[in-house]
Amino acid sequence: MRTGISRRDALRLGGLAIPATALLGACGGAAASRAGNVLRLSQQTDPKTLDPQKQGDMPSMNVLINLFDTLTTRDADNRLAPRLALSWTPIDPLTWRFRLRPGVRFHNGEPCDAAAVKFSIERLLDPATKSPIVELRYVQAATVADELTVDLHTSQHDPILPAKVSLFGGVVVPPRYLGEVGTAGFARAPVGTGPFVFEHWQRDHELRMRANRAHWNGPPGVDELVFRPMPNPASALAALQSDEVDLVTGLTPDAALQLNGYTGVTIDSYPGIKTYYLSLDTTDGPLRDRRVRQALNHAVDVPLLIKAVLDGKARELPTMIPRESFGFDPGVRPFERDVGLAKRLLAEAGYPDGFDTTLTASNADAQVAEAISGLLARAGVRARVEVLDPGTFSARLTSDNRRALGPIYLTPSTGWTVDGQSLVQSNVRHDRRQSRWNSPEADRLIDAEELSVSDVDRQRAFSDLQKLLRQEAPFVFLYQLDNIYARNARPRWRPGVVGSLAMASATVTP
Repeated sequence: MRTGISRRDALRLGGLAIPATALLGACGGAAASRAGNVLRLSQQTDPKTLDPQKQGDMPSMNVLINLFDTLTTRDADNRLAPRLALSWTPIDPLTWRFRLRPGVRFHNGEPCDAAAVKFSIERLLDPATKSPIVELRYVQAATVADELTVDLHTSQHDPILPAKVSLFGGVVVPPRYLGEVGTAGFARAPVGTGPFVFEHWQRDHELRMRANRAHWNGPPGVDELVFRPMPNPASALAALQSDEVDLVTGLTPDAALQLNGYTGVTIDSYPGIKTYYLSLDTTDGPLRDRRVRQALNHAVDVPLLIKAVLDGKARELPTMIPRESFGFDPGVRPFERDVGLAKRLLAEAGYPDGFDTTLTASNADAQVAEAISGLLARAGVRARVEVLDPGTFSARLTSDNRRALGPIYLTPSTGWTVDGQSLVQSNVRHDRRQSRWNSPEADRLIDAEELSVSDVDRQRAFSDLQKLLRQEAPFVFLYQLDNIYARNARPRWRPGVVGSLAMASATVTP
């Protein structure tokens, strides 16, 4: 099983047939004309809104990060770096002080200063805004120390608050303009400080923005940026072939595989931080036994899964914390992939003939779920796959019912703060919404990494937590998925590990 297996064979383990390749058939229509220095890209969905404090999803943020700046950002090496804030420091355990970049103005000429940051934070926190952004839940207030200095006050120490304002919670909006046009007017015609200026949005067709020549960091590399929603990968890839778009984002390994060998199409794959795992309900049935949970980890041959099903476009993980995140411990090794050992552990736990269970997944991850089911079956664990549409899956995942997705479910976590806390905060401590494990020691370590001021103490807590996760196996640890793009010959752009579509550095050739 560990050698000489093809992608088709791995899928067949779970009863999957590889779908016919129809992604790059006849596209029809004339090729779109290239209007100068314009970059056209597709993603699967339109933004939900152009009001940055009323959204909390990556497709929306991918658009808005080009119109708005955040307080901090990630540099090319994925290190936290200055953006609107030049520096940040904790002046006491409950206060972070941010010193702002001078001379920054919104697209309408309004100054971006400490008062604007205070207004933005308070607007996000105001219950009337109904913001879905949860990262700033410990922030209680913002105060102006001087024109370019703002303090964020928290209910408890938040060691990664500067990382949390590198995307969703860190957007700064213009107080005067919002007062003039109101919330609805702002969503129709947003004004930010970002490298691009909003032009128009025709929902379900295209969103267009132009370069901000007066941006504090210099003008972006293209004159215009166009986003087009294309929920069907086949349509997006056909649009690429027919010269309607230059860059297709958010590809799955399976969709990208269909493009191999097509002239004029390049597949770019970059290390990503999106982390996949199986959540196990450790409170009921066979999964209460640690030996059973360990057996599942031994049975799921992750390197094989990556090679045969994901076309090599992922990296194995020992626990739940990605390599690039603060807290990752390289000394913790992945489980040995050994079906014989898995069977012995199941027998010791009282399941010599295995057992029946259910594996739930979003239909976006159906192929991976079926392949995992096939791998588990080799050890005697008969996991029937239940596939849900993404909306239903998400609603159940975030509900108060921790059993809404059954005994085992497959899910990813984005971890965009590039800190281990983001990967474990919701599903490890026993009283958190998605936790299905009760371990006083895990709770203690979560508290230690969330409340410690010292990075050394946080790293120690993360290391101990990963060793505990490896020992107790409350999850099946899988992989971090690459960020995959298809492009024609025009674009030049390299994303960070988070994979957000910040396009200021992108260029195109004629």
